[in-house]
Amino acid sequence: MHVKVKAKDVRFTIPVPYAILNIAISILSSKFIQQNANKWTKEHFERKKLDFTFPQIDKETLKPIVKELQNYKGLVLVDVKAKDGTEVKVRL
Repeated sequence: MHVKVKAKDVRFTIPVPYAILNIAISILSSKFIQQNANKWTKEHFERKKLDFTFPQIDKETLKPIVKELQNYKGLVLVDVKAKDGTEVKVRL
């Protein structure tokens, strides 16, 4: 997976190996992170008067999705261009 970002003076590409993506899924779906995510953001959401809780992330659901995405190399997932010229593109 490749993440490309273009701004006015900056242009860079970040390759994200699937192994790193799987590690990130494992970390984000850990009980510790899920239990504390709402606690860490509670004060900010109260100040902004937002009623939001982070949904539970199920690792067993996400891993097969990532495994299947590996079969679609070159597919563009995100292609966003802002009015100020900033571009973000995520490609498998």
